[in-house]
Amino acid sequence: MADVAAAGSPAGKLVIRNIGLLLSGDLARPILDADTIVADQGRIVAVGKAKDVDTAGAKFVIDAKGCAVSPGLIDSHVHPVFGDWTPRQSQLGWIDSFLNGGVTTMISAGEVHLPGRPKDIVGLKALAITAQRSFDAFRPGGVKVHAGAPVIEKGMVEEDFAEMAKAGVKWLGEIGLGSVKAGDEAKKMVAWARKYGMNSTIHTGGPSVPGSGYIDESVVLEADADVIGHINGGHTALSLQQITCLCERCERAIEIVHNGNELAGLHALRIARELRQLERVIVGTDSPAGSGVQPLGILRMIALLSSLGDTPAEQAFCFATGNTARLRNLDCGLIEPGRAADFVFMDRAQHSSGKDLLDSVRKGDLPGIGMVVIDGVVRIHRSRNTPPADRVPAVVT
Repeated sequence: MADVAAAGSPAGKLVIRNIGLLLSGDLARPILDADTIVADQGRIVAVGKAKDVDTAGAKFVIDAKGCAVSPGLIDSHVHPVFGDWTPRQSQLGWIDSFLNGGVTTMISAGEVHLPGRPKDIVGLKALAITAQRSFDAFRPGGVKVHAGAPVIEKGMVEEDFAEMAKAGVKWLGEIGLGSVKAGDEAKKMVAWARKYGMNSTIHTGGPSVPGSGYIDESVVLEADADVIGHINGGHTALSLQQITCLCERCERAIEIVHNGNELAGLHALRIARELRQLERVIVGTDSPAGSGVQPLGILRMIALLSSLGDTPAEQAFCFATGNTARLRNLDCGLIEPGRAADFVFMDRAQHSSGKDLLDSVRKGDLPGIGMVVIDGVVRIHRSRNTPPADRVPAVVT
């Protein structure tokens, strides 16, 4: 697989014109009244009508040809190892396949599938730092993999978190996949991680891999991690009563994943809506896992939560873009000046019963992807994994 240099680096001014539908990623205003995006050096600099923005001097021009543009999709929960390979499924190229599903950013919930994963404190810190360094320098197809998420173990002290943070580690792997499973232990370590700017996720529900444990509502509430990891289970979910309690008594992110219990995921979404807290909802795949690799997993989650979750499609896209960006403190996920120029070009899949993109997703169909841009550079054209779109963009210059 190519690294980021081979995939192209941000350079020059990019203009995207003739956008038919612009999805912002922002729940407060999910659809923008605009048809043009201008980016420079990999960053968005202007969004608006063509007559109102400066399009002169563009080095690259993309004609959207009336299709929709969304921020690049974010998978909030993946388990990478090294490179574009997963030993869990003995599969190469899985990250590149996710790119063909519109995913431009991934967040590691722990490199737990590494054969012989070290569980001693020195080894787990070394693994986290190595994974962070590896994916910082290697981006399959241009996908941004935020890796280096240590699985915390008994015996760790505050200095361990300070050391990892200083080395560039920004995430904790799923709490509960290691020996720390009690709420009081987890709470102390989450606080240390937060003190040094690290974002944390806790496993929720039944065991998913050997060594992981059952984490119920009491542990999740006491630990107070930043993200309630796969609130719908990975794979076995808590009772709907416990999920309701977590949504009501905790203010942290509600993560719903593809590899979890769909009924439980839809229940969590309904409770978040009743609480008027949809901004807490984020999505992931929780893959690679025993159920495989899902290149279209984020698109499937969007379609599921829209079609069966009584959610407008434009809001469901926010769960995989702006919501995650804000709760994870990322510089992407929203169409606004200053953000990373990461875009997915989509349209209604050919022969869908939906009258347009949003209606087709609301009816449960996946969109067709015609192009993906990361940091202002075209990474793929027509997706090899989605159904063909009615309309596809074209690079003019």
